[in-house]
Amino acid sequence: MADITRRLGWRHLRGAPTAHIRHHRSGKLAHDGPGLSFWFRPLSAALSEVPVDDRELAMTFRARTADFQDVAVQATVTYRVSDPAVAATRLDFSIDPDTGVWRGAPLEQLGTLLTETAQQHALDVLARTPLSAALVDGVSSVRERVAAGLAAEPRLPATGIEIVAVRVVALRPEPEVERALRTPAREQIQQEADRATYERRAVAVERERTIAENELASKIELARREEQLVEQRGTNARREAEESAAADKVRAEAEATRTVRLAEAEAARAVKLSEAEATRSVKLAGAEAERTVKLSEAEAAKQLRLADAEAQSTQRLSQAEAARTVALADAEAARSVRLARAEAEAAREVGEARAQAQAAWLRVHADAGIDGVDTLHAHAATRLAENLPQIDSVTISPDVLTGLLARLGGGDRA
Repeated sequence: MADITRRLGWRHLRGAPTAHIRHHRSGKLAHDGPGLSFWFRPLSAALSEVPVDDRELAMTFRARTADFQDVAVQATVTYRVSDPAVAATRLDFSIDPDTGVWRGAPLEQLGTLLTETAQQHALDVLARTPLSAALVDGVSSVRERVAAGLAAEPRLPATGIEIVAVRVVALRPEPEVERALRTPAREQIQQEADRATYERRAVAVERERTIAENELASKIELARREEQLVEQRGTNARREAEESAAADKVRAEAEATRTVRLAEAEAARAVKLSEAEATRSVKLAGAEAERTVKLSEAEAAKQLRLADAEAQSTQRLSQAEAARTVALADAEAARSVRLARAEAEAAREVGEARAQAQAAWLRVHADAGIDGVDTLHAHAATRLAENLPQIDSVTISPDVLTGLLARLGGGDRA
């Protein structure tokens, strides 16, 4: 539809590119062409708008076949106005100069013309075709006949109409007839489906039987394998027990050998420790004696020096008293030296005797076959007893005395 605007008694028309505008002013053609835009006076203007684009015309009609069966035909015709000037003279495409709306219904007239023409050719074809053939090849035959009939129709070129394409969408019989026609095919499909179902069930039964046989064979094979497994486990357990016994034997022999070697090493170590202790005691006794001698000599020298100092200090008091004091001091110093030497010699002899006694005691125990550990324990107990304070009295309870008597009795019987 053209776009028309008003301006002070004038009108302005603006057309679309797909619309052919024809403007007559006072009976003369003033404007002619698609997509025009111009001013005009409505009182002296006659306007026509002819669409020149391709248009689709859908149509549905009923026809009867050669065996008197009704069918519905759905088709679509594509057309266009090839000669707008001729079309404007044969059909009323005039528009209102104020609104731009068609005064008549030209497109409905074209639709009626095309529908009736196409329907005429379609009815002519279907009237000579039975229903079964129409449903199989009717679409193509109807399309070809309608296209040929519209192309040969002399009124369409005379009206400026050109047919672009013809399409037949479907040919459908009555619903009852369509259901009846579907029944054989449906039954055949159902039979095929039933046969496929039966075959599938037969295959399933055969497969189930095969599966059952395979399961039974698997169970038999599994039982045989379990029997072999039990036998193998027994053999493994027996072999493991034998190897464990052999390993225990080897381990016991190694442990016994290790124990003997440890006892021998411990005894040798105890003997060496006893000898080292005896040697140490001897050395300590000698060192103590030498220290005592040195201390005695140092004390004597100190006393001598003190005596000399005392004599010198008392010399001024009295010569007689000094002489007597010197004589007494010399005698006392000599006596102290003799006593110190005697004490040092006695201490040294006592230390050597004690060391010899301990060495002899250790040798006696070693010769008697007493374990070195027991010997060390006895020696340690002896040294501990020497360093213990003096014990005035010992109280022994009846329980302790009973146990000691029992042990003594047991030792005597042994």
